[in-house]
Amino acid sequence: MASARALARLDALTWTLIYGGLFAIVLGIVTGNAHLIAGWSLGVLGGCAVVAGIVLIFVRSRLRETPLPGAQSPGTPNNNRRHDTR
Repeated sequence: MASARALARLDALTWTLIYGGLFAIVLGIVTGNAHLIAGWSLGVLGGCAVVAGIVLIFVRSRLRETPLPGAQSPGTPNNNRRHDTR
């Protein structure tokens, strides 16, 4: 379980990686005509950043937020019992 603050940081990092990676890919495409090595480097690094952001989306979907201490109920009802309907 993760805190709300940690989840917010993870969300910010995820979208920063995705949008920053897409921007780097575009810069790599534009730079590729003038400097081939720089263009490929930007494109590959941008692609890696996008993939890392997509992986973080999957990781975030598996994490649950830790409930606040006052938000918990003292007990849960037993819903597994069947009521007699005679």
